Amino acid sequence: MAHWPRERLRSFSGAERAELERVSRSMSEPAARVARAKMLLAVQSGHTYADAARVAGRRSAQAVGYLVGRFNRYGVAALDHRHGGGQPKVYGRAEEERILREVKRPPNREMDGTATWSLKTLQRALRRAPDGLPKVSTYVVWCVLRDAGYSWQKDQSWCETGRVVRKRKSGNVTVSDADATPKKTH
Repeated sequence: MAHWPRERLRSFSGAERAELERVSRSMSEPAARVARAKMLLAVQSGHTYADAARVAGRRSAQAVGYLVGRFNRYGVAALDHRHGGGQPKVYGRAEEERILREVKRPPNREMDGTATWSLKTLQRALRRAPDGLPKVSTYVVWCVLRDAGYSWQKDQSWCETGRVVRKRKSGNVTVSDADATPKKTH
């Protein structure tokens, strides 16, 4: 059976201690972040790794050992959520903006072969464009649109959530829902 590393926790600086105590008492921070802060403070106060895990409502002394090692290397950044596995993101902010620019452009029936965008037609348009993304997948397009607040409508078109065009006597007016942005965040 492989052994996990048992490093000694280095001493906290004043700013690190203050941040750890603030996070451990927080009611608005993510629960995992609060638990990590509590575990580090418990180890610093002399608890064993198993006891520190129990103080934070966890069971794994091994996880506390790994957390101590990360804290020794990265400081308070060890509290943050890390990539959980799988493929890393290939496309960055510039590529996301390119996808959003394309979806805001009305499709050309002759060039794009459609009157409304679907994931497949957006993918095809992005792959064909000279400044496009030659290997973009429909899944990446879907993720970018979802994160930007677009949703798939019943009439098989993409619509920006929280915005609607209303007909008035004076003409068409775009109305925005002020509460739409808070609703979209997880």
